Amino acid sequence: MHSFVRKLAIAIVSVGLAGTAFADTPAKPEAKKEAPAKAAPKSLYDRLGGKDAITAVVKDFVGNVVADKRINKFFAKADGAKLTDHLVNQVCQATGGPCKYTGKDMKTAHKGMGIKEADFNALVEDLVKSLDKFKVPKAEKDELLGALGGMKGDIVEADAKMDVKTAPPATKK
Repeated sequence: MHSFVRKLAIAIVSVGLAGTAFADTPAKPEAKKEAPAKAAPKSLYDRLGGKDAITAVVKDFVGNVVADKRINKFFAKADGAKLTDHLVNQVCQATGGPCKYTGKDMKTAHKGMGIKEADFNALVEDLVKSLDKFKVPKAEKDELLGALGGMKGDIVEADAKMDVKTAPPATKK
């Protein structure tokens, strides 16, 4: 993901009023007032509360996933600390923070795991549960889920293939 890092700008309003130096000197017209400069919007990383807040949510999320019988099999052999670090860095980077995700790309990391759309949706539910627990506002939650949702195509693979057992029967002509 591309970094969304933006620095917060301080808006300075310059108002120049021309006055009259002497009563007999005609008054100069008032200088045009400048509109206040808009402050650059805060990054999602900043609005989420930075790395400490992201770390707290990710740790809770990993706990939810480990307890989720629908999907915990996918994480049974994972190194929990390494997974948490990768997820923190990935979310941090994806939201415009200073972190760098150095793990595998999503397609490579999930290749051959047979992850179905239902599995992906369960993972998202576990993330939403953590976001709600930490009272992440709806706008930030939606923005984060949108940023991470773009990875779905690289993670879900099983639904793309038609399983012989579930394929509709061939029709005779």
